[in-house]
Amino acid sequence: TSKEQENVQTESLFSPQATHPDARPRSPAPLNMNHYANKKSAAESMLDVALLMANASQLKAVLDQGPNFSLYTPTITLISISLCLQVTVGILLIFIVRWNLNDEQKHWRLNFMENLATGLVFIIVVVNIFITAFGVHRPNHSD
Repeated sequence: TSKEQENVQTESLFSPQATHPDARPRSPAPLNMNHYANKKSAAESMLDVALLMANASQLKAVLDQGPNFSLYTPTITLISISLCLQVTVGILLIFIVRWNLNDEQKHWRLNFMENLATGLVFIIVVVNIFITAFGVHRPNHSD
């Protein structure tokens, strides 16, 4: 009967032996570690750039307030430390992205560099907590 033929056709569409390429169940593609690491480093770099811009803005605000600001020297020092560490982390991330993760001879070096970058990012966060605690404010210009 025609109903039996429809059932057979429908079953064959969903069977693992189906010949249509879209009907086969697909397994996920294997994870490319270099691609993953590059994306991760790019995301970290974007966050680093955002923080770099925020620190540059804070530095400008402190310089605008001038030496009369009660915490001028400590704030300038902390912002400068943060900026230098951010540039260092950015350089580390460039090297990490450029090296091939599949080369086992470089694994220890990459591991060291990633741990160093993570440690520096932690220090940057702590330094920026202090910068925020010191309260950088733009001066009010009343003309």
